[in-house]
Amino acid sequence: MKLKPAVLNCAVAAFLVAAPVLGETDELEALFEGLKGADPASAVQIEGRIYELWSQSGSPSMDMLLERGRKALEAGDTTLAIGHFSALIDHAPFFAEGYNGRATAYFQAGKYGLSLEDIRRTLELNPRHFGAMSGLALILEEIGEPEAALEAWREVERIYPAREGLAEAKRRLERQVEGESL
Repeated sequence: MKLKPAVLNCAVAAFLVAAPVLGETDELEALFEGLKGADPASAVQIEGRIYELWSQSGSPSMDMLLERGRKALEAGDTTLAIGHFSALIDHAPFFAEGYNGRATAYFQAGKYGLSLEDIRRTLELNPRHFGAMSGLALILEEIGEPEAALEAWREVERIYPAREGLAEAKRRLERQVEGESL
């Protein structure tokens, strides 16, 4: 059986994107375990290392697109950021950070539906992506779905209990959803 070039290219791209992750699995597991019981200052450091690992696509060209997208976001140019992240997704469709970056850009541009779709794809590729879950919670609250937003924050809490803003968001949503106790 002869594989079509497009199929072979996708398979090679998937392997190249997954290859760095395969060697980092043990470190990520240890980081996630540490995140569960870390104090806020340590948690921020652990979070930073997790994002460093998540940001390694295995390709300098893809890493450059990710960095350009992030810089465009920092500069407030969501249109340019979306362009960079879309190019990254086109070339590395199994790299979760491309979708996560574009979801953030769509969110900042007020395009919640498109952001939600990219969050969904991010979480398919990386189910422990607490950043994407946090974005999901923010959007759900913004569109008037407090119960679902609270559920998303509780999932973040399961993975990253010291996440900045988590406790306040949970308290606010619990009061809204469950009411005040007497």
